[in-house]
Amino acid sequence: MLGSKKKYIVNGNSGIKAQIQFADQKQEFNKRPTKIGRRSLSRSISQSSTDSYSSAASYTDSSDDETSPRDKQQKNSKGSSDFCVKNIKQAEFGRREIEIAEQEMPALMALRKRAQGEKPLAGAKIVGCTHITAQTAVLMETLGALGAQCRWAACNIYSTLNEVAAALAESGFPVFSWKGESEDDFWWCIDRCVNVEGWQPNMILDDGGDLTHWIYKKYPNMFKKIKGIVEESVTGVHRLYQLSKAGKLCVPAMNVNDSVTKQKFDNLYCCRESILDGLKRTTDMMFGGKQVVVCGYGEVGKGCCAALKAMGSIVYVTEIDPICALQACMDGFRLVKLNEVIRQVDIVITCTGNKNVVTREHLDRMKNSCIVCNMGHSNTEIDVASLRTPELTWERVRSQVDHVIWPDGKRIVLLAEGRLLNLSCSTVPTFVLSITATTQALALIELYNAPEGRYKQDVYLLPKKMDEYVASLHLPTFDAHLTELTDEQAKYLGLNKNGPFKPNYYRY
Repeated sequence: MLGSKKKYIVNGNSGIKAQIQFADQKQEFNKRPTKIGRRSLSRSISQSSTDSYSSAASYTDSSDDETSPRDKQQKNSKGSSDFCVKNIKQAEFGRREIEIAEQEMPALMALRKRAQGEKPLAGAKIVGCTHITAQTAVLMETLGALGAQCRWAACNIYSTLNEVAAALAESGFPVFSWKGESEDDFWWCIDRCVNVEGWQPNMILDDGGDLTHWIYKKYPNMFKKIKGIVEESVTGVHRLYQLSKAGKLCVPAMNVNDSVTKQKFDNLYCCRESILDGLKRTTDMMFGGKQVVVCGYGEVGKGCCAALKAMGSIVYVTEIDPICALQACMDGFRLVKLNEVIRQVDIVITCTGNKNVVTREHLDRMKNSCIVCNMGHSNTEIDVASLRTPELTWERVRSQVDHVIWPDGKRIVLLAEGRLLNLSCSTVPTFVLSITATTQALALIELYNAPEGRYKQDVYLLPKKMDEYVASLHLPTFDAHLTELTDEQAKYLGLNKNGPFKPNYYRY
């Protein structure tokens, strides 16, 4: 059944402490219909980024200590053991990576300076589930500087940087994550973040919805004290709208994914650069002349297509949405059905957020040495489970790279077992993540400080004024100088000189 989703624009003027000021501007609620998937609520909410059919050891370097972190007794220099990471002794290396990331995350560093007096997150107890990278560490330490207590787990079993997790644990953050977790490890880590004596979270920061799902499933009473959820992924936002539609969303939620500063920057520019990085590191391939099909022409697909086209690849696009499809055509890409090109393409990239986009039938028809990978958050886009059959042979080539070999000798190259390619196999541009992380931080501040009753039990969008504020914090990096409206010009356009400068329905 197709339904409608509700998005609301929130008032960003109050709830932000004195250090973070926004122009007094009333925001109208913005409702627009959005598609709801055909999957049932129970099926969708249980589909996590951990759906995996391999052991953790398959993604653990043989040179590493094979002892599970769960079986180790580790303490940081302060004597705390409230964490579980690969090796706490790597903390010094992780600290250096965090310091490098800080140089490319100017807005978060600016928030720290502006909140040195009254702390807008004082008393906040944030439980988080995101990719644990150097960039996330800068966000976590910023939240701490703003007054929050944090406990953290990873939203992807392959994206954690072990040395960064160690640095956070050494700094006193309860972090439960390591690269190469099993599915059981994944949920154990989330549970250790949530289920701790004497500590009750009152805010959730999620990426993919797994943390929110776990609390609903295991500890629903916790929502009595939780003030709100901040979610940043397509997958997680979809789950929230399903909960809302079913009347099961019991706290307000902020949809960061559809903020302009997430969609148009993280999804587009981040993927435009990191798709090439991930493919190069895993396959050492040359892109010139290669035939590539990109499934989905949303912001992620647009970024991937632009990068591959610039490298000389022949790019095809598949789409279900006629508007995105027309954009692909106008950008010079051939719109096809996957069945039409599956025998000839050299690379298949999924960017849809859907499930079973690449099926076993497609995989059977692929040419020898075809590379298959996913740039969407969840690992449901490629039907990897169908390849776990006796007649097919799996051969580990290098970390995150498998050859799946058919009886006739044909093989495909599967990257990260169908999980998020860039964060599983490479890194992503820090500066772009600064934009998203700042939006997340402001969403947490807004929800946490909102007076009771401002937000209903529904999913909300951040105000455009807040998006503009995030963008303005990053402009000094480029020595960029904004033009200011004169009083006459502002009156002519009917705008406040300080913004917002576009209506809520404007599409950048």
